[in-house]
Amino acid sequence: MSDAQSAYYVPEGSALPFVGTAGLFILFAGFGAFLNGVSAGSMAMLLGFAILLVMIFGWFGAVIRESEAGLYNDKVDRTYRWSMAWFIFSEVAFFAAFFGTLYYVRSFSVPWLGGLGSEALTGQLLHPTFEAVWPTNGPGQLGGHFEAMGAWGLPALNTVILLSSGATVTWAHWGLLKNNRTQFTLGLALTVILGALFIGFQATEYAHGFSELNLTLESGIYGSTFYMLTGFHGLHVTIGAIMLAVIFFRALKGHFTPDNHFAFEAVAWYWHFVDVVWLGLFIFVYWL
Repeated sequence: MSDAQSAYYVPEGSALPFVGTAGLFILFAGFGAFLNGVSAGSMAMLLGFAILLVMIFGWFGAVIRESEAGLYNDKVDRTYRWSMAWFIFSEVAFFAAFFGTLYYVRSFSVPWLGGLGSEALTGQLLHPTFEAVWPTNGPGQLGGHFEAMGAWGLPALNTVILLSSGATVTWAHWGLLKNNRTQFTLGLALTVILGALFIGFQATEYAHGFSELNLTLESGIYGSTFYMLTGFHGLHVTIGAIMLAVIFFRALKGHFTPDNHFAFEAVAWYWHFVDVVWLGLFIFVYWL
């Protein structure tokens, strides 16, 4: 093995990490100010977010240029693969915490407050009129009257859309492995379109929930867990669709080969993770 193949590539020094740190500091300082009623807080948040975007585009651009210049070897490739695997693992833990919250509320907190099981005295002392049914907006109907979001309207359609997008991104991968650029780019384009459709339908669903079902974040524990889980998932779909769009434009420029395409693979891993999470959401949030 030659020195070039065995050595680990070390990039040149960059100011971008400091730019990103400054952006995050301004973003969170502005958010804190906004929460405390400071008028300049929202502007600081926008400034911090803009600085963060500059860092992200600059850093990703540098990585793309280095990759296309052939500066990475097998060791760097393994590093990227392990890094992406651990990142997705952290995302699994992130959503597991929220699913755990939903499970605990439905299986323990609500029955206890309703006086079921060994905690019967809890309901009698705290909320004797509370009924242990799901969905609930909490003791005393604090969130007002609301209706639960049904599973067989837009959520079912979004399930079909997201599962289809998993198939199209896999089809795109097969095209790249066969060096079929048309199949590769078409599969990517279809995946981005399906992701955008999912986001659009979820926005429509939220509008329906707010305006017609009176389902808001203030609708007790059901409203907060519903928007917490579906909202964070929608954010992940948005991020994934943006990454796929970047990969699509890179593909149009001739980037990626059957033997060198981990950037695409990493985004495909992330997209399949988003698919699996949505299946869990559809079953446990909408259906059951």
